[in-house]
Amino acid sequence: MSAIIEEAVDSAAIASASTKRKPLWQLAIRNPAVLFGAVILLIMVAIAVLAPYLGTVDPTRIDPAARNKKPGTEITYRLDDGSTTKHVAHMGTDTLGRDVYSRVLYGTRVSLIVGISVAFFAVVLGLVIGMVSGYIRWLDGIIMRIMDGLMAIPGILLAIALVSIWRAGLITVIFAIVVPEVPRVVRLVRSIVLTVREEPYVEGAVSVGTPTWTLMMRHILPNTVAPLIVQATFTAAAAIIVEAILSFLGIGIPPETPSWGNIMAEGRTLFRIFPHNILYPGIFLALAVLAINVMGDGLRDTLDPKMSKKV
Repeated sequence: MSAIIEEAVDSAAIASASTKRKPLWQLAIRNPAVLFGAVILLIMVAIAVLAPYLGTVDPTRIDPAARNKKPGTEITYRLDDGSTTKHVAHMGTDTLGRDVYSRVLYGTRVSLIVGISVAFFAVVLGLVIGMVSGYIRWLDGIIMRIMDGLMAIPGILLAIALVSIWRAGLITVIFAIVVPEVPRVVRLVRSIVLTVREEPYVEGAVSVGTPTWTLMMRHILPNTVAPLIVQATFTAAAAIIVEAILSFLGIGIPPETPSWGNIMAEGRTLFRIFPHNILYPGIFLALAVLAINVMGDGLRDTLDPKMSKKV
């Protein structure tokens, strides 16, 4: 009898998974929002990877003679051997004579690394904590009170506090942004686990003595994949914005490292005279966040059974 119940539970889980996966991938491909966001993100990734080839000069090179040049100005650089070279400053130069175009391209790397890393670590940590909280009842109250305490503090303020404790750097910024994002993922996963654990096929698996680890990995974890994919996109977009804010305030990525926030921070004093120092990195920042959010909205509509019927 137990073998029959276990076989029925496994077949029901496999059948439900197979019926969900096939149409969702087809809908995702046909969803214009997902395609738009994916194309923009692929372009951003290509820019980040090819930044050394697309950039005209070293983004950290300082030339006092080429300070605050407008976009399209031809710049002459004197090399160490005494010779000179020329290039066009497509996006102008900043107050230290550094090429804004090259700095914006290299800044794409920082933003994508921060966004992807924060989304990955926040989802992984939130998934583990949320599944434990939702399935183990006696730990639920303790874990959720800790999460509520973290969520009571505004995310940007908590990130600023964490960055101020340690030395500013990429790893510190990623950690400072991950901490405020984890409670949101925990609450999402916990709500899913509380719902799924009451399903008949989960109760059937429990009745036949399925180990807790197997139960969580085989029957509960697959139900969290779709919501977590959507949550990861919004987390990545928020992380990119928070990193830009921290760098703009001077407590994020070190000033010598090109990032969109640093570029805008250095150009804010002369914004009215030389707006290009903020305009171009701001455009890239807006496009990256827009693409991720649009893709997240498209994935949400696709992965929601009620919305997918309308797509």
